[in-house]
Amino acid sequence: MKITQMNALAILMATGGLMLSSCKGKSDQQQAMQAPELAVITVSATDASLETAYPASLEGSNDVEIRPQISGFLTKVNVDDGDLVKKGQVMFIIDQVQLQAAVEQAQAAVAVAQSNVNTCATNANNNKILFDKNIISASAYQTSVDALNSAKAQLSQAQAGLTSARKNLSYSTVTAPVSGVVGTVDFKEGALVSPSTLLTILSSNSDMDAVFSMTEKDVLNITNGGKQSLKEAIASMPEVSLQLANGDIYPYKGKIYSISGVLNQATGSATAKASFPNPDGLLHTGNTGKVLIPSNREDVMLIPQKATYEVQDMKFCFVVGDSAKLVSRNITVAPENDGKNYIVTSGLNPGEVVLTEGVGISAREGMVITPKNTVAPAAPASQPSAADSTSAAQEPEAKK
Repeated sequence: MKITQMNALAILMATGGLMLSSCKGKSDQQQAMQAPELAVITVSATDASLETAYPASLEGSNDVEIRPQISGFLTKVNVDDGDLVKKGQVMFIIDQVQLQAAVEQAQAAVAVAQSNVNTCATNANNNKILFDKNIISASAYQTSVDALNSAKAQLSQAQAGLTSARKNLSYSTVTAPVSGVVGTVDFKEGALVSPSTLLTILSSNSDMDAVFSMTEKDVLNITNGGKQSLKEAIASMPEVSLQLANGDIYPYKGKIYSISGVLNQATGSATAKASFPNPDGLLHTGNTGKVLIPSNREDVMLIPQKATYEVQDMKFCFVVGDSAKLVSRNITVAPENDGKNYIVTSGLNPGEVVLTEGVGISAREGMVITPKNTVAPAAPASQPSAADSTSAAQEPEAKK
């Protein structure tokens, strides 16, 4: 009987142990399920160089409209679309037959007038001799002098006519006023043109302007809240880069030289221009790209943009606190960003752990997580990648 009771007690203890073990396993499993493994970073102070991108269109620093100064038929078109021409090179020729005839007619008129002047001068000289000898009256002499003066005036008029005719003839040859690239040529030989006809646009492409827009906030930032004049702000701005339409970075740096002081009332933006050298002729009027304006910051903290969320225009992130619980933290970021990272100016301290995964999706205040450490973002390199956002430029590389 005692043996039976002892066996029963042993069985009961064994069964209880199994139940406790089973309950403990379920508790651990539930806890693991309730604490998802999410990526985090440990923020630290570093130097950052971010580039803000502004969509831009390119135009020649001196785009010249080529228009004829006379009316007539085109007899020669010496250029095609996209040709590179030198200053003074002949581009178009307008029918010169009538213009050449007008020159010859004017030359004949000058010759007649010159002959008349010679005749009148001879008469005036002879009459002067006769007048000095009292052979003719003073009025007769004065008449010959007046005739000479009239002949000279007619000669001047004829010479002016010849100058005008020659000038019109020169207008029949349309030359390049500057060196550059020829735009679209819509008129062919035989077309009737006039001073109102736009033959083409000649883009002087030795230097190219990238034209882009800056918001009112951007203008305030570069002028330190209006404490600097635009002229002072532009002079202190660093060199800028140009990202081409295919994502490549143009090999030559540019410089912002103009920002309009008046905002467009419709868009609320200011027009800015940056000049880029174009010695290889790679850039053309009508090309598009992005102007990349760098901003260097020292001893700042970078966090990925995906680690933040917004509430009523304020930015927040989740800091991993005690017991791996998420705590929402209001942060302030710099206006510059590269489309991937934010520069945190307040709200975080070096050494704090920030959640970078599940923000705005599954992460909640007070949630317990299993931190999965990742490498904090580093300052971007000098070559930005293509960005979809108008304020995006370069994706940062991770610190090794």
